[in-house]
Amino acid sequence: MSGMSNLRAGTLYAVAAYLIWGLFPVYWKQLDSIPALQLIGHRIAWSFVLLAALVLARGQTRGFLAALDRHTLSTYVLAALLIGVNWYAYVWAVTHGLIVEASLGYYINPLFSVLLGVVLFRERLRPFQWVPIAVAAAGVVYLTITLRSFPWLAVLLAVTFGLYGAVKKRAPLGSLFGLTAETAVLFAPAVTYLLLAEAQGTGAFLHGTTKENLMMAGGGLVTAVPLLFFAAAASRVPLTTIGILQYMTPTMQFLIGLGIYHESFPAGRLIGFGLVWIALGLFWVEGIVDRRTGRSTRLPQQSQG
Repeated sequence: MSGMSNLRAGTLYAVAAYLIWGLFPVYWKQLDSIPALQLIGHRIAWSFVLLAALVLARGQTRGFLAALDRHTLSTYVLAALLIGVNWYAYVWAVTHGLIVEASLGYYINPLFSVLLGVVLFRERLRPFQWVPIAVAAAGVVYLTITLRSFPWLAVLLAVTFGLYGAVKKRAPLGSLFGLTAETAVLFAPAVTYLLLAEAQGTGAFLHGTTKENLMMAGGGLVTAVPLLFFAAAASRVPLTTIGILQYMTPTMQFLIGLGIYHESFPAGRLIGFGLVWIALGLFWVEGIVDRRTGRSTRLPQQSQG
């Protein structure tokens, strides 16, 4: 494949991944009558089944099992716990009418990841790069004071996803093996919980409509497909392009929360969001100026579970 067509294909993969993630609120909102913990249980269980089947179909089962030494497994246990909390928090947010606040978490996440780079990996920021981090923090403080409520959901999403990215930064496995390992770690607890819910008469699967049953099982597909698209994009597209495209997802979610589900968005929240948006803009402008002067710093990009 030529360089240009490779780039075009990678861009399409990236756009497809971010479009699917951007439409997640519409998907999970269809299941808001089902407890979020059951939805996550099904998402984990069906994701593992699908990914394990893919590994098996590609004849990579032996290689996958051989890669799971003690150190690798401990890394993916931690990653699994972080992404499990993140998935639960996000689905809980959607099913409880907090899509807009959830989108704030994914706007904050890249700047939080930059801060993690300084704290965990001893990366050095140029002096002006501290400005957008301070502005974003001011936005969170403003929201807390104005709305008299700390935006815990947005911060939880940003923190868990940022820490997940930090763990994955040093994780040895590729995208397919990595996600398979993470869902494998969570598979037994997820299925145990779902079986207990069924035994107690509160299980939703096969007790609702055909649409609900298919969508619960389809949680594995909508989890795995965009991640595989993202992996295909990351190997073909410059990180700067991926970094710009990643804001499609929280922007779509923000607009869906406001435009389709008519979530509350008072003036105080607009100002707080505005400070975060300004912070992201400042970071990008500083990065562009830096690259033009011959250095290179890029805003981190991550896939979204």
